[in-house]
Amino acid sequence: MKRIASFSDFITMYVEGFKNLTWGKPLWIIIIVKLFIMFAILRVFFFPNLLNRFDTSEEKSEHVFRELTKNHITNEKKFSNESD
Repeated sequence: MKRIASFSDFITMYVEGFKNLTWGKPLWIIIIVKLFIMFAILRVFFFPNLLNRFDTSEEKSEHVFRELTKNHITNEKKFSNESD
């Protein structure tokens, strides 16, 4: 069995494999449509840019810090109360 030496060999293997299939073109169309839906449409509705409301990078970093540590601090309080 031939070993894949580079990324271009890897891509060529897939392209040749899909060319030899009878359903090759419809599969590529389905893949492209699926990727478009995942990255273009779902991103708009489920992953909004919440940092647009802040003006400076300091405000953005402070918001991110607060959001990341908020759950950690509440969990520490909860676990410290349970052990008492």
